[in-house]
Amino acid sequence: QVQLVESGGGSVQAGGSLRLSCAASEYTRDMAWFRQAPGKEREGVAVRPSIGAARYADSVKGRFTISQSNTKNTLYLQMNSLKPEDTGVYYCATSLAFLGVMWQNQDLYKYWGQGTQVTVSS
Repeated sequence: QVQLVESGGGSVQAGGSLRLSCAASEYTRDMAWFRQAPGKEREGVAVRPSIGAARYADSVKGRFTISQSNTKNTLYLQMNSLKPEDTGVYYCATSLAFLGVMWQNQDLYKYWGQGTQVTVSS
């Protein structure tokens, strides 16, 4: 059982920045950030795959950066130029397999964190 614990959420004004962290109890394969806005479905934001380059949702490209610690047990999401539409609960998730282009399919992730709230005001 892999445990994931997110931190770093909060409230910020539009244009501001936040950095989310996700501490994993052990190393797995692909690790990703998802988010869920009120009344909307959960969507993939970014993935740090075990193979290859990071991938991002079109809505966050150029503003968000996903990275991992050297031990690969901590996942980060640096969020810059935040917009009100970035508001939501952000979840860390990990897969035991390499997902490639399927990374935004949440059904393929085995473990999830409890989520951390991000609120961006205009």
